[in-house]
Amino acid sequence: MRVFLALVISIFILSCSDKKKDKTIYLPASNGNLNNISVVVDNQLWDGAVGEAVRKNFAAPLEGLPQDEPIFAMRQIPPQVFDGFARRSRIILKIEKGELEPTTKVVNEAFAKPQTVIVVGGKTNAEIITQLTDNRRKIVDAFIKEEVKEKQRRINLSLLDDKQMEDALSFSVNIPSAYKIGKATNDFFWIRKSLSNTKTMDLMFYEVPLEAITENDSTIVAITQVRDEITKTQIPGEDDIYMTVEDAYAPSLYKTIIDNKEAYEVRGVWEVKGQYMAGPFITYAIKDEVNQRYLIADGYVYAPSLKKREYIFELESIIKSIKIK
Repeated sequence: MRVFLALVISIFILSCSDKKKDKTIYLPASNGNLNNISVVVDNQLWDGAVGEAVRKNFAAPLEGLPQDEPIFAMRQIPPQVFDGFARRSRIILKIEKGELEPTTKVVNEAFAKPQTVIVVGGKTNAEIITQLTDNRRKIVDAFIKEEVKEKQRRINLSLLDDKQMEDALSFSVNIPSAYKIGKATNDFFWIRKSLSNTKTMDLMFYEVPLEAITENDSTIVAITQVRDEITKTQIPGEDDIYMTVEDAYAPSLYKTIIDNKEAYEVRGVWEVKGQYMAGPFITYAIKDEVNQRYLIADGYVYAPSLKKREYIFELESIIKSIKIK
């Protein structure tokens, strides 16, 4: 009898343990287009000031593009129909109004995997709007991190063989096999992806000494000057035609982290002197103190008449896979 009871207890414990494991392991796969937020919010709130605050903060134009394109696309889902397939969206912003303290919470893999859910709540519309506004950067960063991770997963399905570059510049990066090496020297690499006969996505990788980029109010000037020098000397056109940073669009500078190293991110617009050519660029200057250098990774797009947000996002995701050796 004791043996029988022990066996029953053991089975019960294992069953409970398996249920706990199942809850983690068997979450359904998430879904959704990249950079598309599912906003779970009551219709009345969505049509009023709360919805306006959501759109203002998360559908605002992405900096560094020649035409206005939103940081995120979004679709609204009323709470009463937020079930089944809708719960499997990869990034979700959930607005809760009720008897609760003002809050902004990040929840990972609540309903699917991978997934980031941001829950914003408050007792009043004003409290919710304050949470959305004050935590805008935190929310945007959490969603972008999730989307970069998903984009990198897709990129890693088929990779370019770039060993020559990685050995020369002592770093690794995951680039889709759709890209081709356009120019390779000992210290400069130009990698290209054709979108059509004339439209392209491009990457440049090179290094400069630490002292080439000042860390003060002139940092953005130093980075754009380095970029202008490289594009003028390494990618020159005919008859003194060359690419330069567009003066009419002031580039934006941010501090970030890549491969656990301090980095500068610059977003802006480039143009070609003497030609009607222009487009967005994104430059990362990664501080590599061990090797006494900044590793520069630059992506730019030439795609007139096309929307460019997703192209720049692809280049950003590639660059954020960098690991310095």
